[in-house]
Amino acid sequence: GERTAEEIKMAIGSAFPLADEPHAEIRGRDLVSGLPKTIIVSADEIRKAIEEPVNAVIDAVKNTLDKTPPELAADIMDKGIVLTGGGGLLRGLDERLKHETGMPIHLTENPLSSVAIGSGKCLEEFETLKKVLITSSRH
Repeated sequence: GERTAEEIKMAIGSAFPLADEPHAEIRGRDLVSGLPKTIIVSADEIRKAIEEPVNAVIDAVKNTLDKTPPELAADIMDKGIVLTGGGGLLRGLDERLKHETGMPIHLTENPLSSVAIGSGKCLEEFETLKKVLITSSRH
């Protein structure tokens, strides 16, 4: 089910080809026969399965960079992009983003906690950040 898919993604999934492509054994029930079945999946198969959400992340990064004011864009070009959140746990996402954007990509030490910490800092510095926030109109 969904939990097994997440475990397999974290165990062998990647957003960029790896030097050593691992495999994983999956046990479950064959939906056609209803009988227990074991299959072997490769990292390449998992990479193809998650390609759509990975591309959505890449597109979001590119769209954000396109909308970034020039004075901030220069800093991002110099210092790079910091990858946080659960995506930071996906093997090779940093390399894929570097390949797609041409910018340095940095992983935070603890990607899951850094989102909450960064959100808190944004709230603390809201007045300062107002000048760089992008607002969207709701229809």
